[in-house]
Amino acid sequence: MWTIIKNIFKKKEDPSISRTLKKHRSSLDTNKINNRLSRYGILALALLCISLFFPSPNSFNFIYSEGEPWHYAPLYSLYKFNINMSDSVLETKKDSVKKVFEPYYERDWSVVDSVKLAVEKEARNLINENPRYLNKRVALYIRQLKTTIDSIYSKGVVYQTSYDSMLNAGTNAIRIVDNNVATLTDFNDIYCEKTTYRQLTTPHSDGTSIDSLHNQFLLALNLNAIIRPNLIYDKKKSDIELNSIIDSLSPNIGFVMENERIIDRGEIITREKIVKLNSYENIVKEKNAAERPFSMILGQILMVVAILLILNSFLLIFRRDYFNNIKTYIMLFSFVTLFCVFASLIIEHHFMHVFIIPFCIVPIIIRIFLDSRTAFAFHTGMILIASLSLSYPYEFILLELIGGMVAVQTTRELTQRSQIVTTMIVIILVQEIIHLAYELLSDSAFSWSSIERYEFIFILIGGIMLLFAYPLLWVVEKFFGFTSEMTLVELSNTNSPLLKKLTEEAPGTFQHSIQVATLASNIASKIGANVQLVRTGALYHDIGKISRPVFFTENQSDLNPHDRISPIQSAKAIIEHVTNGLKLAEHYNLPEVIKRFIVTHHGNRKVNYFYITYKNEHPDEEIDERLFTYPGPNPETKEEAILMISDSVEAASRSLNEYTEESISNLVDKIIDNQLEEGCFNESNISLKEISLAKTALKERLKTVYHTRISYPELDHPEEENTNKTI
Repeated sequence: MWTIIKNIFKKKEDPSISRTLKKHRSSLDTNKINNRLSRYGILALALLCISLFFPSPNSFNFIYSEGEPWHYAPLYSLYKFNINMSDSVLETKKDSVKKVFEPYYERDWSVVDSVKLAVEKEARNLINENPRYLNKRVALYIRQLKTTIDSIYSKGVVYQTSYDSMLNAGTNAIRIVDNNVATLTDFNDIYCEKTTYRQLTTPHSDGTSIDSLHNQFLLALNLNAIIRPNLIYDKKKSDIELNSIIDSLSPNIGFVMENERIIDRGEIITREKIVKLNSYENIVKEKNAAERPFSMILGQILMVVAILLILNSFLLIFRRDYFNNIKTYIMLFSFVTLFCVFASLIIEHHFMHVFIIPFCIVPIIIRIFLDSRTAFAFHTGMILIASLSLSYPYEFILLELIGGMVAVQTTRELTQRSQIVTTMIVIILVQEIIHLAYELLSDSAFSWSSIERYEFIFILIGGIMLLFAYPLLWVVEKFFGFTSEMTLVELSNTNSPLLKKLTEEAPGTFQHSIQVATLASNIASKIGANVQLVRTGALYHDIGKISRPVFFTENQSDLNPHDRISPIQSAKAIIEHVTNGLKLAEHYNLPEVIKRFIVTHHGNRKVNYFYITYKNEHPDEEIDERLFTYPGPNPETKEEAILMISDSVEAASRSLNEYTEESISNLVDKIIDNQLEEGCFNESNISLKEISLAKTALKERLKTVYHTRISYPELDHPEEENTNKTI
């Protein structure tokens, strides 16, 4: 029964309205789903990038050098491993082996006979060609030469190149193989082609003088063409023997047990410690290459997921506007991802030190564009993720978190480029002091000579790289559509092209904008809004009046163009200053946040003067209110609401007949209360308490501007005053 009654009295919806509402809800639901999927995709991409570039869980991420103290926590071995001599030492031992190695040479006895036959043939030819050698002594010379050949070749002759190579290598002996039997021969006892020739061409002395005929005969023989080596290098056998000896060299000079302490903090790194640390580093790399423990990889991924979800929850709970703005969301998680990837690459490839990465750029930029809580939250999350790549991250976390605190505090309102330099200097000083304090706390045997100076240098380099924050601000502004305080300050310069144009073509409007900027800035400072943003927005909110300045009272002298046109045309001319202002803003590339002030400073309110005038002139006519209504929208931020209030109050204050405390107070209350009743601030985040503070600030400021005087009280009984003076 109740259901039937409800259906009877249920309001019937217009089908077209129902379809429109359904389409609108469907569009909103689609946007929500798309944004949700986009955020899931961003988180997944951040997790994937960070995980892919993570160093191995057991990677050896220490920087050390001989003679310096160990600046990390005590290092214990995860494995049992052999202590191996360094590559340089091992190579030195191999070189020593090669130097004393005796290479193998195979003897060819047939070479001796062929050499002697060639000598005989050459001698006969020489005798036939030159009769002076037809001498009995020449036959003796030939027999002596053959004897010398037998003597030389019995010891062995090698190629000149082999001889020189062994001489340079410092070879002491060789092994000569005869019938598979190797005989060790001193290197000095063998001959090469040069020494053989020298020996064969040296004549025997008779004890008193050298036989000149003998000498001429030996030189005339073409012995260079006759001499041939009879010792041939056996490369295969030599290589087998040499490799066998080298392979037998053991690089092990000791071993370390599992869980054994390798080095303690503050301990001086000696040559022996270097060898032990190098051996441990090699075994860690070998283990990681062979197997990456799944449990440790899973632990890393879960830790990253937890931190990313916490940051996501922070935005969802405390900064819903950032959470819903997909560009802001991308910017925040992009910074976290990029800097964590940079840290992983530097750690993995042992490039300098992780301290050179200017992590404090992230809180600086986030603080400038967003707020301090978000800046420090994301800086903390980024540092915790980056620390997972380090073996001993305590000092890193301490330095970077404190650096982030300093960055957030020193960039509270960045209005000048020099503030970035100041921030850089303060961060460097604080981090250097913290690093020194950490050294003092960690090393009981501290001495100034034991300080690891290179870490101080890396901190200095990382601090100087904070100067990249300035060009990065420009990139973020252009790519993500943010507007920095410095940009707002630059736009506030009255010599900027658009404001200069406003000054020249609509001076009254310019003065009005200056007054509104002053009032709005005062309110913003009272309620904690962005003062610089409100001031800049106020300066540009009426730039559309440049197109038709005489239609606005502040620019009029004697003539009023509204007297010659209808209220509808007047309303159109007034309303167009919003659309014209937006066109000018786009032409002069003003930021989106400034364009918002242009379109919201009247919201969806009416041009009441001309609306009421038209209504009075046409009492019986149905009025199309859209002809008298600003396009809007209504303010959506606290700063936009402040500008609407300040603009309306400043314009109305010019129409007061007298400026007293009461008249100013009534005017402010009336205007703001009317705006509240019309719902102008329903979509902004300004509270009733803040509106009350805005009223108070406006009243005080207007009383100062218009120099209102207080009324002095009068005495009720002036005769008593005269009596008192007489007394």
